[in-house]
Amino acid sequence: VRAPYAAPPSDIEKFVYEHAAWIESRRERLRAIMLSPLTPEEERALRARATADLPLRTAVWAKRMGIEYTGVKITSARNRLGSCNSKGGIAYSFRLMQYPDEVIDYVVVHELSHRKEMNHSARFYAIIERYLPDYRRTVDKMKSWPRAL
Repeated sequence: VRAPYAAPPSDIEKFVYEHAAWIESRRERLRAIMLSPLTPEEERALRARATADLPLRTAVWAKRMGIEYTGVKITSARNRLGSCNSKGGIAYSFRLMQYPDEVIDYVVVHELSHRKEMNHSARFYAIIERYLPDYRRTVDKMKSWPRAL
C-alpha cells in the first residue's frame, strides 16, 4: 500500500480493511497472470500485430501532431511499453498489443510527445492533453489492465 509519509498507521489500516475485497480480487488477477505466461503462439501473434499496427499507428499520429521521428522498432521489453530516444527512434514492446486501442494510442502519443519534450514535465503532458484530452482516464485504465508485463 502506498500512503503519504505522514499518514497515521490507523488510517492506512482502515483503508486496507475497507478495500480488502478489491485488493484481494486484484491479487487473484495478478496471480493468474503471473501463472500463465504467454505461449509461443500468443507471443508470435502479438509480435505480428505489433509489427503490422504500431508503425502505421505511429505514422498517423505523427502526421496529426506534426512530429517527425526516425523509425519504429518492436521489442520484447517487459518493464516499459514504449520508449523514445534522442535521435527520434521509437520502440514499443510487443506486449502493448495486449491493451485496448485507447491505451495503445496513448502510448504512441506519449512517445511522440517526447520528440518535443524529452521529459515528463507539465509542458510534456500538455502536449499529450492537446491530442488526448481524456488521457488521465486512459492512464488509469492502463494501470488496472489485467495483463501485466
